[in-house]
Amino acid sequence: MKKAPVVVLDNGAFTVKLGLSNASKDVSHCRVIPNAIIRSKGDKTTYFGQDFAECRDFSSLNYRLPFEKGYVVDWDAQKAIWDGIFTEETLGVDTTETSLLITEPYFNLPNLQEVYDQFVFEEYEFQAYHRATPASLIPYGQLFGKPSQVQPECMIVVDSGFSFTHIVPIMEGEIVWSAVKRIDVGGKLLTNHLKELVSFRQWNMMDETYIMNSVKETCCYVTTQFSADLQTCRYKTKDNPILQEYILPDFSLNKQGRVMQPDEMTLESDQILHMGNERFSVPEILFRPDDIGLHQAGLAESIAASIALLPDDLQGMFWANIGLIGGNTKFPGFATRLLSDLRPLAPVECEVVVYESKDAVLEAYRGAVSLAKQSGFANHVVTREEYLEGGSNACRRKFKDWRTAQSSHKEDAARPKASMVREEERAATPAAKVKQPVKTRTRTVSAVKRST
Repeated sequence: MKKAPVVVLDNGAFTVKLGLSNASKDVSHCRVIPNAIIRSKGDKTTYFGQDFAECRDFSSLNYRLPFEKGYVVDWDAQKAIWDGIFTEETLGVDTTETSLLITEPYFNLPNLQEVYDQFVFEEYEFQAYHRATPASLIPYGQLFGKPSQVQPECMIVVDSGFSFTHIVPIMEGEIVWSAVKRIDVGGKLLTNHLKELVSFRQWNMMDETYIMNSVKETCCYVTTQFSADLQTCRYKTKDNPILQEYILPDFSLNKQGRVMQPDEMTLESDQILHMGNERFSVPEILFRPDDIGLHQAGLAESIAASIALLPDDLQGMFWANIGLIGGNTKFPGFATRLLSDLRPLAPVECEVVVYESKDAVLEAYRGAVSLAKQSGFANHVVTREEYLEGGSNACRRKFKDWRTAQSSHKEDAARPKASMVREEERAATPAAKVKQPVKTRTRTVSAVKRST
């Protein structure tokens, strides 16, 4: 296989992160585009993915999303977006002469994985490709330290994205699928909940998804004192430190939305959105899903439940290496709140350390680029020749996912039955002919505390 640049595609449900492995070391070369077909009612134009940068009127946008509830369900829309990405004008390379590294959802369904394989090899004719979940790429990145440093063998990756929030334990570079937890709260649910609150209390914003998503990213934060902040918001005075006034955008005059400054004068045409307890009650759903009727554990409780399913002698290492990725972890105060909630749930002798990313949205992309640059990357891919010979079975043998772990778990469950048969045979054999097992020494791995 020729040495060629690798196309790195972090195909998220909300945005697509795209770049080449031979680009500069920083992530400035990474292109972040919406993973959607967007129809603007203002200029009556339809934008496909990267074309959305040309849009100037963001009012009443209609989104057609390839992803629904975490999985690709509209392949026509996804193909239309990929057609604009996998071009020589966009990438600067020919897909038939390059390899691809693409991310897939957690617990991706087998029939959907086959469609991934068909698009990569039959539609775009890549030379080779590797498919992996975002969390499996984190050990190759810099979330837990620089590449020159020794990466932890045990870690917990909290991936809070557009559709769900996943707690993914990783041991020696492999995901422990039996301990993965999912919370049905993501950025889409938070934005929709904020739209409902604002539409009920102030302005009707049910059709303004783009604007309310910007309001969420600008104004919302995670609090460590929910009751105290809620009490503060009851006093609607100018001295209220929580209350913010957000000036809604006016696209007819090309004015973007912004937070109103304390001494700023408003115009008669300005529409003001008062953000009070909405600022912290919306992100609070991540930590308390039962606030909106979801009968699920919160983020801290789910992390503790995931670690409880892991080997007892290694749990201390998982508590000391908790990394945050995904757009929802960018809320101010997110890591501080999570740490304060985790400390009472962790054993007294365990150190709890939470690692934040400089840019949580691009963290999986960074890990993917680092993997693609490694000399052994060719061992992780399936070539086009292998696919043409064996079809998707070649990809199933190469890419380890939750089904591989499930089948190995069934094999482990069947081993005790075989050992019982061997014991019965040994009991029927004379004692002189039974070979004694060789005694070996085992070494246990102790938890190593790392400084923040």
